[in-house]
This record gives sequence, C-alpha cells and structure tokens, in this order.
Amino acid sequence: MRDFFKYVLATIVGLIITGGIMLVLGIISLVGMVASTNKKADIKDNSVLVLNLSGMMEEREENNFIAKLTGQVTKNIGLEQLVSGLKKAKNNDKIKGVYIEAGAFASNSYASMQEAREALIDFKKSGKWIVTYSDTYTQGTYYLASVADEIYLNPQGQLDWHGLTSQHYYLKNLMEKFGVKMQVSKVGTYKSATETFTGDKMSDADREQTTAYLNGIWKHIVKGVSESRKISEAKLNQYADSMITLAAATDYVKMGLVDKLLYTDQVKMAVKKRMGIAEDEHLNQVTLADINANEEDDDEGEEIAVYYAVGDIVDGVAGGMMPSKSVIDAEVVCKDIEKLMHDDDVKAVVLRINSGGGSAYASEQMWHYIMELKKVKPVVVSMGGYAASGGYYISAPANWIVAEPTTITGSIGIFGMFPDFSGFYTEKLGVKFDEVNTNKNSGFGTMARPFNADELRMLQIYIDRGYNTFKSRVAQGRKLSMAQVEALAQGHVYTGEDAMKIKLVDELGGLDAAVKKAATLAKLKAYHAKNYPVPAEWIEQLFNENPAGSYLDEQMRATLGTLYEPVMLMKNIKNQSVIQARMPYFININ
Repeated sequence: MRDFFKYVLATIVGLIITGGIMLVLGIISLVGMVASTNKKADIKDNSVLVLNLSGMMEEREENNFIAKLTGQVTKNIGLEQLVSGLKKAKNNDKIKGVYIEAGAFASNSYASMQEAREALIDFKKSGKWIVTYSDTYTQGTYYLASVADEIYLNPQGQLDWHGLTSQHYYLKNLMEKFGVKMQVSKVGTYKSATETFTGDKMSDADREQTTAYLNGIWKHIVKGVSESRKISEAKLNQYADSMITLAAATDYVKMGLVDKLLYTDQVKMAVKKRMGIAEDEHLNQVTLADINANEEDDDEGEEIAVYYAVGDIVDGVAGGMMPSKSVIDAEVVCKDIEKLMHDDDVKAVVLRINSGGGSAYASEQMWHYIMELKKVKPVVVSMGGYAASGGYYISAPANWIVAEPTTITGSIGIFGMFPDFSGFYTEKLGVKFDEVNTNKNSGFGTMARPFNADELRMLQIYIDRGYNTFKSRVAQGRKLSMAQVEALAQGHVYTGEDAMKIKLVDELGGLDAAVKKAATLAKLKAYHAKNYPVPAEWIEQLFNENPAGSYLDEQMRATLGTLYEPVMLMKNIKNQSVIQARMPYFININ
C-alpha cells in the first residue's frame, strides 16, 4: 500500500512538472508569435510588392490573434490595409513595382473595388509599374487588374465579363410552410426590405430603383476599363453580351482585354525582366503586411480621427446575436464618439460608414452623439459600399458627405416587422391558447394571435412618427425643407453619383477626399489620419468570450454561397429590432 501511494504521488508530481513545462513553453510561444507579428520586415533594394488577391476584401483586416494561434486564418484583405500599403509602396524607393496575382477574389461592394482601383492608379503616378496574372479573372478582379501596364492570363485561362445582375430573395412561401407570417408596418413606396417576407417578386418600385443603381454601377465599371485598356465602352458592352466568359484565351488577346498568355514560370521571368535582373537571380518580394509593418504611419501635424462604422446597426446586446461579425453597436459607438469629442488632440473626425442600416432606435442615438460632436469639431462622412437607411441616418448630421460614384445610399424610410408564429404553434404543433385580460390591449404582442386591425393602425401611427423624425434629421443636416426630403425619400435607393445630384451627398471620392475636406474645415495646414476603433491587443483577444465566431461565420458563408444571407436572416429574425431603418436585406450584385 505504501508503494502504491508513493507511485501515485510520483505520478501527480510528474504531471504538475509536465504541466508547468508546457505552460512555460506555451507562454514562450505566445510571446514569440506576438514578437514575430510586430517584427519589421527587411525591405531590400529592387523589390516588388506582391498582392495576392484571394478571399474577401473588407473595410478593415481583422487582426485575429486567436485565429493565427489556432491556424484558422482566412485570406481576407482589408481595404484600409491595401490603400495604406500602396501609398507607402509608392513613396518607397526600394519598391519598383506591383505584381498582382488574382485568385478567387470578391469584395463587399463595387464601391470598395473602385476605391482600391483608384489607389492602384495613384500608385502608377509615381512612374512605377503594375503587372497582373491570373488563371481566371472574375469580373470584379478584372476591373481592378485593368489598370495594370500588362495583363497576363494562363493559356488555358478564362476572363469573366458578363455585366451585372441582382437577384432578390423572397421568403414568404417558405415561411408559410412553417405557419409563419410577417406583419408589416412601413413608410415609403421604395422601402422594399419588407417585400422579402411579404412578396414573391419585385414590386414595380423596387425594379425601378434596382435597374437605376445597377446600370449606374455598371456604367462606372465599363468607363474605368475603357479608359485603362483603350477599348470603347460600346465594344465592352458588346463583349458582355457575347458570353466571352466561355471564349478561348487567345480571343481575349485579340479583344485587347489581355496582353499575353503565360504560364506561371513565364510570368516570373517577365517580372524579373522588368526588375532588370537575370533569370537565375533571386526576386525580392514584399507583401502588404511587410510594407505596412515596415513603414511607420505619418504622425506629423494635427490628428484627424477616422472612425470606422461597418455592418448592421444594432442596439447594444443585440449585436452579439446578429449574423455578421461586423456590427455598429450603438452603445459602443456613442461612447467612442464622446471620447473623440473630448480628446483635444483630435481636431476633426471622419466617419467611414459602410452600412445598410438596421435599428432605427440605435441610429437615432448615434445621430444625437454625432450632432454633439459636430458642435465641437468638424465631422465629415466617407461612404463606403453602402450608407443607406440607418447608414444615411447617421451620415445626415455631418458637415460634409463624400461618397464613391458606385456607393449605394439614400433609402430614407423605416418599417416595423412583427413575426406571427400563431399558425406555427396552433396548426403545426397543435398548441392551444386561452387568456384572461384586465384591459383592452393587455394581450398586445401575444404569440397566441396576429395583431388585429386596431393594433396595426396604432403601429402604423408609431412608424409614421419615426419616419417623420428621420426626415427631419435629414432636412436639418442637409439644409432642405421637409417637402424636399419627402420628394427624394420614400425609401428610395440611389448611387452616390445620383445622390449628389439631389443634394444627399456633397462630393464624389474616397476616404482621402474626406480626410482632406476635414482638414480644410478644421483649418489645418499639417495633419495626419489615425484610425479608430483601435484593434484589440492580443491579450484582450485571448480572454475574449467568443474568439472564434468570425471564423466559423466565414466558413459557413463559403459553404452556403448565395444561400448564406437568407439562411442567416431566417435564423436571426427574432433577434432583430422590430423597428428598422434598413435598405433591402441583401443586395446581391454579380
């Protein structure tokens, strides 16, 4: 027995020692990872910046330490990091050019693609070159790649060029199979988000506005490619109508869309030739991460804060229930705005907004804080892919609004959606209800029955009041009369170019234009931009309660493809705020 306890004790001591060693090794590994992440790259003379375009391009690259630790790293690219890296590469004499290797790449919007494309065009102003290669160019990737001095394609490759299409989803019949109906109160002929749940095809108004913004976006895509490739717009539209996606690779050269057909090893030789080095010499390559880590951000002059507000607009706790990993949580944003307001180092604020809206209540709270901020320092809005409905609600109070021509904005209107599950409970599950009430409206909102006519009437009055509040915020911010706002509201969606014509937008351009305007309004001669919110440190991420959610969401998106949005919408519908300032739930442009 004594030997038994001796062996048990020895085993326990061994496990403790082993655990301690593993803990120490783990800490050393963590420190090593953090050190390697922050380590500056050694950029050598005569280097080429390599852009591997694959995955999704988002507003900001997520610095997910947990994902790196577990090996769950996706290949997403942040527009912020791309634009910043190209600026630094433009001014770095060691970088001689950019090589783009295009893969399965997509963006959250063509407006983001347009801003990235403008950054590439700006890079070329330095006199440096850009070349690009792909096995298959998607239409969006080709839009980016078309600025290159030379476009290479695999001899058996493809180039997709087909025009734009937008498919809208309708879930009414699906919900009816489960005995679920959607009760709706809305304002706005063009407020088509509710049609997802109440219709089975586009309304005439929605078809009208969808046609307008789709043609507006396509016009800019064609114009950009035409200018870069010296091909007429009429010819490019002819190609789109001719199903050239299935053409032979040699045909793309004849059309002027591609310069040469090369295999990957030949591309490498072509790049070396541009670099002026022999075929057997080493090619110095630099990544976006290298250039951004090596080059310090300019901090000369006064600070202009660039605050990113990206995703669905939600009310506090609701943010954790939404399908998207990016949300604009009103509680967090209001606190952040208050800090920027009281930060004497910040002389102006640029709000970078990329949102189709969400909770009307949350939008109103942020509107108030932006109005307070505006009293202290200039506020400029830079619209990304979307700044519509609630996204426009929080844009309206700014001193100046800048949008890309292909930004989707407007959609001034609100609605309320109230799921009626009574059919599901009573018809599908066989549940029976009975009740006792003390007053006429005691049973308002019960799961046992849908709203009656009187309740729907009162709800519509409530929605109308919210719509009038929204319009008054726009009228005040844009210096328009209520009648003028009503004429362009009704939930109507516009491109940034069209929005400028009706005074919803002041200027066409990207984030740089917004920062310059903020500097002008603040009367700054020397200035630099600093991005907010500041990414969480690795130690914060380590102790976060749900560090892996975004990765799982990305994997589900990749698996479901175009079905991802409607599936997640159905899953999360009960968690959404019932009163919404939101554009159509998912604008699917391909």
